[in-house]
Amino acid sequence: MFGKESGKFITDGWHNWNIGTISLDKHESSTLHKFAQEKYSLFVKKGTKIDTVIEKVSEKDRVDYKARLTYSLRCLRFLLHQGLACRGHDETEESNNRGNFLELLNWLAGNNEEVHKVVLKNAPGNCILTSPHIQKQIIRCCSKETTRYILEELGDDYYAILADECSDISHKEQLAVCLHYVDKRGSVCERFLGVVHVPGTTSLELKTAIQSLLTSHHLSLSSCRGQGYDGASNMKGEVKGLKTLIMKESPSAYYVHCFAHQLQLVLVAVAKGDVGASTFFAQVSRLLNIVGVSCKRHDMLRDVRARKLKKALELGEIESGSGLNQEMGLARPGDTRWGSHYRTVLHIIDMYSTIREVLITLGKDPTQRDDWPNIHAMVLNLESFEFVFNAHLMLVILGYTNELSQSLQKRDQDIVNAMALVGVAKRRFQQLRSDGWEDFLEKVKSFYIEYSIDVPAMDS
Repeated sequence: MFGKESGKFITDGWHNWNIGTISLDKHESSTLHKFAQEKYSLFVKKGTKIDTVIEKVSEKDRVDYKARLTYSLRCLRFLLHQGLACRGHDETEESNNRGNFLELLNWLAGNNEEVHKVVLKNAPGNCILTSPHIQKQIIRCCSKETTRYILEELGDDYYAILADECSDISHKEQLAVCLHYVDKRGSVCERFLGVVHVPGTTSLELKTAIQSLLTSHHLSLSSCRGQGYDGASNMKGEVKGLKTLIMKESPSAYYVHCFAHQLQLVLVAVAKGDVGASTFFAQVSRLLNIVGVSCKRHDMLRDVRARKLKKALELGEIESGSGLNQEMGLARPGDTRWGSHYRTVLHIIDMYSTIREVLITLGKDPTQRDDWPNIHAMVLNLESFEFVFNAHLMLVILGYTNELSQSLQKRDQDIVNAMALVGVAKRRFQQLRSDGWEDFLEKVKSFYIEYSIDVPAMDS
């Protein structure tokens, strides 16, 4: 803007300003001064910015752009609310399925003339608002606005944090954090705050990740009044766990463990402390590895079970009706998944003949020769007295606590009813110890006789 002459006003200064007006008049009539005056006038004049001058947009174009953006937002909000993916594998014009976002926007345009006028093919080539980059930008904006609303709703009140870690499909550890608080209307709210990548799952790394996420949203750990995690030792450890590290900074951030997880973890820990039960669950794990290694073996289980059910229905051995004879699978039990051990043991006993037939068939299949040692060993375990006895014993034990487990995982916790169910479970266990042994053993013996399993002489 300033040339060589005009630069003197900045670098050297103007010292002879009060000696007449000849030099000033001369400068005012110069080209440089007029050029600078023009630039200043354009600067202070409204609507003369460079992007406005280069690309003039009419009022109609502005209205159409706002409508186009609104319809794109509506589609994305619907997909986000339903937890559906926006992008498609092939979004080209020739694709039969261009992804949820484009297909939903196209459907909306096909059913609404007002939408059809401004989107997709009727939109300007440089302002269609459907590219992957634009989709990500809009989603990011929605995320920021949602988070801003959550933080405004929370205000300066106290809150609790809920956190859990897992690895994504690329084996990166992710930590999900939620806020638990009471809003201005007195309602309990549980809001998702964000997911952060953690380099490891040690308690110190998890604590750093949580604190960093809270700080980025201007939240302080001093306002935290509760913590909720799963049963992992690095989360709830008394010495160096995440719970302890956070309570050192905020002593009022009390740790609350899920009642259901606590009971499940105690039952599993106590059961695995017994050699017989621990051996049984190890054999169950090997069985699931053999049967669930491929979809082909899953299909074999399904086909054999369907054939046996059909034959039993024809012979009148079982009844048919709504909710009866449902398809069963062998799901892997988890230490913190409610009732998973109970369902697994129940399905193994109900599908015993089916599982044994499938294993024997696999043990004779030449294409499965590499897996024959494991299959033959599993058949011997399955037909042993110890496996069947432990399966029935664990079914009874876990069955006595199943009603209690279902009660503890309800959203509306009734602690009085839960304590009553604890008493019921304890009385059932005591009754089994006192005078239930003979009845239990007779039931197990009938199972042995049905499947021709050798029963050892109990007296010896």
